[in-house]
Amino acid sequence: MARANKKRSLIEFKGTTLPVVSVTLHSLQPAALTKAATELFGDDAFFDGDAAVLELDAIEDGDADWAALRALFGTHGLTVIGVRGGPETLRTSAATAGLPSFAAFKRAARASEDAVPPAPVHAEPVQAPPVQAEPAPTPAPPPPIVKTVSVPTLVIDRPLRSGQQAYARGGDLVVLAAVNAGAEVIADGSIHIYAPLRGRALAGASGSTEARIFTTRFEPELVSIAGVYRTFEAGVPERLAGRPTQIRLAGGAEGASSLVIEALSTD
Repeated sequence: MARANKKRSLIEFKGTTLPVVSVTLHSLQPAALTKAATELFGDDAFFDGDAAVLELDAIEDGDADWAALRALFGTHGLTVIGVRGGPETLRTSAATAGLPSFAAFKRAARASEDAVPPAPVHAEPVQAPPVQAEPAPTPAPPPPIVKTVSVPTLVIDRPLRSGQQAYARGGDLVVLAAVNAGAEVIADGSIHIYAPLRGRALAGASGSTEARIFTTRFEPELVSIAGVYRTFEAGVPERLAGRPTQIRLAGGAEGASSLVIEALSTD
């Protein structure tokens, strides 16, 4: 008898994890955000169609032009798919504009050490039955070895001229030649430049606050880590100009982060 062919379902559901860029907003004014985004990314598309969620925890309240915000980030290659956190009124207006609200992942809170212990229960002593020796338990098999997928470091060994861009997606970036004015280097991880940095360097592009920037000669136009940036239109401070330097993030009051730019000792 021929086997009956199982009918294939036209819809299948599977769990998956997708990369999403988290964009923390400190203002809802399109004009101010346009200026800030232009200083960060220039006039060209910085991202490559990446999905993005707008973080609203830093916004107290107000009105938002969601269509303008989507268009703004779309100009720089981001596709805004929703919002997270912030006032309920903003989340409601975002949902009306077609931007659903995503719940933030929160770990279960630990039990308080000061919790009142339950009252002891007194029970009458009971004669325990004789205990028979049980056979030794069979040792559990060792846990399976999980192979981790490492992301290779992108190495650039040629100078980057004005208008050129290098992006290390998902990893670190190492540059062995000069990053000239008007050039741009980007990494989801850290950036190491063993040459002069005269253009723009943006580390932690996908939101990693642990990323850092290192260069042997500090003369940049802009540096940024996880969206926190600083420009040098008025020039680099004398104590840093032309020196080996590292840039990192440091936590501040109320969870805010600030850039720390410090010269490295080569002695």
